[in-house]
Amino acid sequence: MKQRHATATASALFALLPLSLLLFRLLVLLVRLRLAAFRDAALSLHFLARLRIRPVHLRLPGTDATTVRVWCPAAPSAKPPLLLLHGFGGDSKWTWARNLPALSRHFHVYAPDLLFFGAHSRSASPLRTVAFQARCAAEAMRLLGVDRYDVVGISYGGFVAYRLAAVEGRDRVPRVVVMTSGVAATPGEMREMAAREERAVEESLLPETADGLRRLVRRSMHRPPPWMPDFVLDDFIKLMCVVQRKERAELLHELLKNGAGIDPLPVLTQKTLILWGDKDQVFPLDLGHRLQRHLGDVSRLEIIKDAGHALQLEGADQVNRFIKSFLLDS
Repeated sequence: MKQRHATATASALFALLPLSLLLFRLLVLLVRLRLAAFRDAALSLHFLARLRIRPVHLRLPGTDATTVRVWCPAAPSAKPPLLLLHGFGGDSKWTWARNLPALSRHFHVYAPDLLFFGAHSRSASPLRTVAFQARCAAEAMRLLGVDRYDVVGISYGGFVAYRLAAVEGRDRVPRVVVMTSGVAATPGEMREMAAREERAVEESLLPETADGLRRLVRRSMHRPPPWMPDFVLDDFIKLMCVVQRKERAELLHELLKNGAGIDPLPVLTQKTLILWGDKDQVFPLDLGHRLQRHLGDVSRLEIIKDAGHALQLEGADQVNRFIKSFLLDS
């Protein structure tokens, strides 16, 4: 009996070890004023301790040493599975920080870091196409044993979600949510939008200075934070914009060259919800209307007022309600 009790106690302590290490890391970062890194560690702690969502590292089949990190629930459930695909603004934790607490109450959520975002999703493959990202996301879901799931993609993740839905088909991906994504823009229009920028596209979306990141935040948000000191922005750049920067710049150039990589753009057979902020300065609202016309009766467009490109942050409550209603009630 004493031996069993000791074993149980040891197991409980071992389970608490990652959380204890995270708490220690939080204290160290706070003392050093590493506020972005502090926020990153705090998100990990919140996901692990409160949401019971943990990171899983998957080695995909093939010879190109592709590994994808996926945040997903630690225990099985009867909730419908939902795949969340982020954009260029950060990894899955930062992108969906205001959505996962609400969505995880109703869905068995899977939030991968797309390839070359963060330090954990990597590949030796030279491919930088949307098709490759979509194939890797679909393969990750297969490895996790999920045969049928809905998908939500924002911005760059919207391109990936659209391609994934087109290839996997309605039997595997029955419903799609595309958020503020220029899927309906032609490659020529994508290049024109990039040419209107005052600097190279990688400088705009992968900034290396505090001023560059400040410009990106103000462009992406209708109501940006009023206080963005250099030391916080510099810390975020170290955290999010340094590792695998070259590979992400290559992703950007491929996106500008070929878009979703399907010409002409197929009409999805899945029911599709399109969400857009009326103040989006990255992909204009006209592209949302164009995508809705392209998809026709299987789609609907919902416009969220006073929200920019970072729709999942500025309009989080509305986004969560729209996704829940569309996926559970349709």
